[in-house]
Amino acid sequence: MGDLLLLSEAQMRRIEGYFPLSHGIPRVDDRRILSGIFFVLRNGVRWRDAPRDYGPHKTIYNRFIRWSRLGVFDRIFAELAKDGDGVLMIDATHIKAHRTAASLFKKGLLPRAIGRSRGGLTSKLHLVYDGRGRPLRLHLTEGQRSDHKGAEALIGSLPPARTMIADRAYSSAWFRQVLAARAIDACIPPHPTHKVRHDYDRTLYKQRHRIENLSARLKDWRRIHTRYDRCADIFKAAITFACICIFWINES
Repeated sequence: MGDLLLLSEAQMRRIEGYFPLSHGIPRVDDRRILSGIFFVLRNGVRWRDAPRDYGPHKTIYNRFIRWSRLGVFDRIFAELAKDGDGVLMIDATHIKAHRTAASLFKKGLLPRAIGRSRGGLTSKLHLVYDGRGRPLRLHLTEGQRSDHKGAEALIGSLPPARTMIADRAYSSAWFRQVLAARAIDACIPPHPTHKVRHDYDRTLYKQRHRIENLSARLKDWRRIHTRYDRCADIFKAAITFACICIFWINES
């Protein structure tokens, strides 16, 4: 297959134990098909434009859709990212919805996690990271949804930790109380409009740049940088797959 990009055998060994069993006719080679999914999501091309050496484009697309809705990628991510390192960070980022994703954005249809914000039609990705800047939890909402709504959805599944690093958008009494109840120290600058001036570790807070690094690496994947998928569950699966490949199976 020449210079065709393939997931390595070592990378496959980290995730193949979570693949569903094949019944009846054996599946087309998992390594080639997952590498085809990687190629499409990373380069932002149409499924039909995936190189033929990966296999039939319909097989690549159908495998991605089927495993997304079976929760295969969610299970892999949950297992690889189940443990933190004692430090947590939280943030949110907007993702522009392409017209193909937003074309059915109408009131009354099934929720698609697309909304109107200052950037137009967008989705908002809420992420919790560990101290090394690796994603641990993620949640997708409409673009206009507040950071605190995303935090509320994520807070119950957080691993044990000593510290939570966040920017001043999360400096609310509610969020600080939730962290205190879980024995997590809040490293959060006080909001300029708040009367109570909470202290925080300014040296530790500088580690927050790793959040920006993660978001930049994630948005290097063109089908993450711009949302083409209409269904929120499929787009979330694409983000999950990207997180697995970038941060959890690429480690030496």
